[in-house]
Amino acid sequence: MGNASALDAGSRNVTSQVVKPQGFELGSRRAWIAVFGGLIGAFMAILDIQITNASMKEIQGSLGATLEEGSWIATAYLVAEMIAIPLSGWLSTGLSTRRYLLWTTSAFIIASVLCSLSWNLESMIAFRALQGFFGGALIPLAFRLILEFLPDDKRAIGMALFGVTATFAPSIGPTLGGWLTEQFSWHYLFYINVPPGLLVMAMLAYGLEKKPVLWDKLKNVDLAGIVTMALGMGCLEVVLEEGNRKDWFGSDLIRHLAIIAAVNIALFIWIELRHRTPLVNLRLLGQRDFAISTLAYFLLGMGLFGAIYMIPLYLSQIHNYNPLEIGEVIMWMGFPQLLVLPFVPKLMKHFDGRYLAAFGFSMFALSYYMNSHMTADFAGQQMIASQIIRALGQPFILVPIGILATMHIKAEENASASTVLNVMRNLGGACGIALVATLTDNLARTHLARLKESIPAVSSYAQDYLAQSASMLQSAGSDPITANAQAQALLGQTMTQQAYIQAYNDVFLIMGGLLLIAVVAVLSIRKPKSG
Repeated sequence: MGNASALDAGSRNVTSQVVKPQGFELGSRRAWIAVFGGLIGAFMAILDIQITNASMKEIQGSLGATLEEGSWIATAYLVAEMIAIPLSGWLSTGLSTRRYLLWTTSAFIIASVLCSLSWNLESMIAFRALQGFFGGALIPLAFRLILEFLPDDKRAIGMALFGVTATFAPSIGPTLGGWLTEQFSWHYLFYINVPPGLLVMAMLAYGLEKKPVLWDKLKNVDLAGIVTMALGMGCLEVVLEEGNRKDWFGSDLIRHLAIIAAVNIALFIWIELRHRTPLVNLRLLGQRDFAISTLAYFLLGMGLFGAIYMIPLYLSQIHNYNPLEIGEVIMWMGFPQLLVLPFVPKLMKHFDGRYLAAFGFSMFALSYYMNSHMTADFAGQQMIASQIIRALGQPFILVPIGILATMHIKAEENASASTVLNVMRNLGGACGIALVATLTDNLARTHLARLKESIPAVSSYAQDYLAQSASMLQSAGSDPITANAQAQALLGQTMTQQAYIQAYNDVFLIMGGLLLIAVVAVLSIRKPKSG
């Protein structure tokens, strides 16, 4: 009898911890408002990664920065965001999700306004780092709200909405940024965060339950994990973002940062696996399906951010597109997916999520393959078809992968699961951009060297080209000596352009091949249990 009473008492205690107060139940109106608030916040944070890229020349000119110095405006945001994501689980649990999200959203708004008021490059980098740090907390917590506030039968809808933030936001970032700068000024890239930021605060304040601060959780801090994580992830992000611009390990800075990153990430993994209450529960990667899902998330980040980086670079370098023209092409990677997203949760009820994810990755790989046969006449209009294919494939990836990754995760593991998945997607994006930039430059040099070697074999064609170009230039008013020099320069430019086009073709093909690895990975996930 005593044991039975103890069990009854224990059951009542567990029930009292699980049951939410009136109005805060799973799937209630307040729960949905909280989820939508979190999603809008995550959308803002992800949008701000890309929104400055199309307007970098205007920002650099206003702040008196060079192109290389200006790259730190984006790097500072990404480094701070990468550090903030792993901290979000511990801080949101200790402070309460409501308090932490309200604080970080208000700080994100303030940092955005400060960015618009920057008076030099140093102040802009500092304020962008603050913006990235507080924005980084919004991304994994939006994912976590879906896991904790929606019932299982509505989780696919939540994942579809999260897909909008993860794939649609970076797709329209350059378009929106170019339009705002063209119509107003670059300052509005940051002012635009204020109205939705205030809306997010109102929705979260209403939708999330007030809870006391858990001082024991905050005091029981994994300090060694925080330090090694911040040093390791921060240095790794700088290496990936700046490595190609600084000739990788030919630079003392990159070499030293790479060593610091490798040592600290190794220490972080060792500490987390041994700690009783780790900052991030890396033991989740011991679960087969979760580990495979994180690989898929990593490859998704590579594919998504690689395309968003490479296509604007190609259009500006080969066809001299301005930011607004680039945005008009990139937007086709974003808007078509809005037509598909509402149907994916319904398809999840009738089809195996693994097959839907494999289909999405196959479409993504196909879109890359379609861009691997470009010529000098292949411009923005010719890219729209592959952009639409890419946009249609993305919703089939993120919704099923989110469900498959978390189907065996316990409630207390939600924070760590959300952190790991979002870090891997961001890390995949950074690796994708670094890989694309490095491969493009190296392959372009290789192709240019081969083109120069082939000139003797086609010397008659080259001489005809030079003679025709020189004749045209002379008829335009140049003297014979100048016309010949200009004709040789034009030949050099044409060869360089062809070398880069071939390099872009190769890189598109390589990235498509990497996405096929993701197809195999998701098909190797165990079949979900019915229901």
